[in-house]
Amino acid sequence: MTTGDTLGRLDDDDFPAYTMGRAADMLGTTQGFLRAIGEARLITPLRSPGGHRRYSRYQLWIAARARELVDRGTLVEAACRIVILEDQLEEAQRINAEHQQAAPTTATAGAAAAPVRPRSAA
Repeated sequence: MTTGDTLGRLDDDDFPAYTMGRAADMLGTTQGFLRAIGEARLITPLRSPGGHRRYSRYQLWIAARARELVDRGTLVEAACRIVILEDQLEEAQRINAEHQQAAPTTATAGAAAAPVRPRSAA
């Protein structure tokens, strides 16, 4: 990879550009906190050829959200779970919005179909 290739990738939110020390400084936290959220599987930093952790801007954004929760008194493991659930909810809402946008096309094509009746509680 050339220097030009690397510089071009710095605009990529998923490019692992930050060392653990730099990431901790940027977040105003400790390296131990980054290790803890890694152990809780909130983020998985990439490793350099020498085995050092490297973080992307997206991962730092996720870590910052977890830190906000921890600073408010939430346990690290619980904060990680909350951030994961928030991310899953956002993804589900995005998918739902896509389906709703596609629904008018689908509804027009299936207009002659019999109405679907809700199941009664058994």
